[in-house]
Amino acid sequence: MNDLINPTITQLTKENIDGEHICCAFSDKKCTEGYLAKKEWLKNQFDDGYVFKKFDIRGKVFIEYVPAEQGWLPIDAPNYMLINCFWVSGKYKGRGHGAALYRECEIDSKNKNGIVIVAANKKQPFMSDKKFFEKQGFTLCDTAEPYFELWHKPLKKEVQVAQFKPCAKAGQCDVPEGLSVYYSNACPFTEYYVQHELSRIAEERQITLKIHKLNTKDQAQNHFVPHTIYSLFYNGKFVTQQIVNEKLFDRFIKQE
Repeated sequence: MNDLINPTITQLTKENIDGEHICCAFSDKKCTEGYLAKKEWLKNQFDDGYVFKKFDIRGKVFIEYVPAEQGWLPIDAPNYMLINCFWVSGKYKGRGHGAALYRECEIDSKNKNGIVIVAANKKQPFMSDKKFFEKQGFTLCDTAEPYFELWHKPLKKEVQVAQFKPCAKAGQCDVPEGLSVYYSNACPFTEYYVQHELSRIAEERQITLKIHKLNTKDQAQNHFVPHTIYSLFYNGKFVTQQIVNEKLFDRFIKQE
């Protein structure tokens, strides 16, 4: 059957996740370790109300959301639902799949004060596009350096406005020299591109690299920027949330 015609939505659970793909990196052999790590990461989040829903097609058409108090982001959004990852790619765009997935989130948020998402002031890789959420009634409620934005949609009257935690506002980490990368297994690409690709590139260029893996919710909720899947810093300053390869490295890192 053509997977563009009337696909169904599946929610991942501890019981079915081993037999289901998680949309990203399922055919990328070099990311096998990260793919399996993402599945384990998801299993550990389900008890906290984490939701992963996808269309039954072999592509990136999925949404992930969680009660904000249980999310892996440095935000203060009491009784909000946090959309953690939301992706509709390629040939699946423009077919209403994104709107359908968002409706699932809104239905599951009926008892929440609102829904919140981190975006950027202009389109950025590995981040949701704020234009979609503007159309759904979201408004800007906070900003953080250098380009992070927090968007929310209150679902009740007179609710507390969501905001970034102070620790995530300045775009600075606590390692003043060299490269520092922070990542979690919330994305299947990070393990390979940090532990292998970035490590190799830094060694070849003789740049000191410190790798920090965010293994706990508490670490993520107190991170230096509002992007905990992957964040790269150089001489203490945030550089990018884009997972870098060799070509991108030379674009982002300018050695003196």
